[in-house]
Amino acid sequence: MDRCATFRGRFFVFGATTMTNPAQPNWKPATSLVHGGTLRSQYGETSEAMYLTQGYVYETAEAAEARFKGEEPGFIYSRYANPTVDMFEKRMCMLEGAEDARATSSGMAAVSAALLCGLRAGDHVVAARALFGSCRWVIETLMPRYGIEATLVDGTRIENWQKAVRPNTKLFFLESPTNPTLEVIDIAGVAAIANGIGARVVVDNVFATPLQQKPLELGAHVVVYSATKHIDGQGRCLGGVILSDKEWIDKNLHDYFRHTGPSLSPFNAWTLLKGLETLPVRVAAQTASAARIADFLAGRQEIARVIYPGRADHPQADIVARQMRGGSTLICFELKGGKKAAFDFENRLRVVLISNNLGDAKSLVTHPATTTHKNLTDEARAELGISGGTVRLSVGLEDAGDLLDDIEQALKAA
Repeated sequence: MDRCATFRGRFFVFGATTMTNPAQPNWKPATSLVHGGTLRSQYGETSEAMYLTQGYVYETAEAAEARFKGEEPGFIYSRYANPTVDMFEKRMCMLEGAEDARATSSGMAAVSAALLCGLRAGDHVVAARALFGSCRWVIETLMPRYGIEATLVDGTRIENWQKAVRPNTKLFFLESPTNPTLEVIDIAGVAAIANGIGARVVVDNVFATPLQQKPLELGAHVVVYSATKHIDGQGRCLGGVILSDKEWIDKNLHDYFRHTGPSLSPFNAWTLLKGLETLPVRVAAQTASAARIADFLAGRQEIARVIYPGRADHPQADIVARQMRGGSTLICFELKGGKKAAFDFENRLRVVLISNNLGDAKSLVTHPATTTHKNLTDEARAELGISGGTVRLSVGLEDAGDLLDDIEQALKAA
């Protein structure tokens, strides 16, 4: 069998079901996201099939024994391997340039598994302090319960990562761009420090998308996504994915994943496959609109500051130019009137919806201080630059002119 048919020993030709579109090295991303890793049954369906099954049947008892021993490739149980989920994992590997992947039930399942699977009591983690609230909880609250030490640093200053290193440091964790203030961290610089001490770098790349930034090419070892965001991108389902080299996944993640069960449902995997088909078109349109809106906001007297990767006034504009292939679908800005002005602005929007999600076809706005980052202390929010007037805008696929009109009328009314 070829490499695609024996990928991780989990995919194989079974009966009349065959792999019809294995990875092609010369495919561009848009083609890979439509055709990559497709598995078709004897019916020759155009759309990928949904294999809604928990278990699998063996021809003989001997075949079951061989499969459990790993001597015969094939699926055993959908908690850790399923044909539809496997198609999604393969397609993500092609997009990311990774050797292997595991899809999870949510983005936080991906983050938690990627962090915990290779750590043990007595290990030390260095993480950027600018993290999604639930990620901070894992670092600050969950890990210490199991004897794992953690240090939070201002990740935008590369010297802080080096200063935080201890003899027992095993892992670095960061988001870039960060949630919600869109700080950009030098991934290659952090990876160089990690490689010097034999540690791993885990990057949450959800705000950049796999189209605008390639952490593995920059030296990161593990990449995680909330596939709920741009990958689905249409508000339909939850999902996550972890991507890395095959050796790390086999040694660290495989058994953790198999026995703890943070698995992605086949239905959600199918939905995410549909999302991947249009990902390049959606992200390009959303990024173009976001850049236009960011420029508009920067010229408004009601706005104290605008943070957008791609603008020359971004605090890490030099790093953005070095490691990102485009801007973002998200904008962070601060209204001068604090929480009241932010709430008034959000409440007067008519096209943009109030929601804590992001990366959706619909434009969404949230107030981080009272939603995604509400559990942080006032001091912690101040360190991150999150004030009462901070607003995070996720730009969707609506006409950019309509969005600008909506934002302008809300600013005037507020």
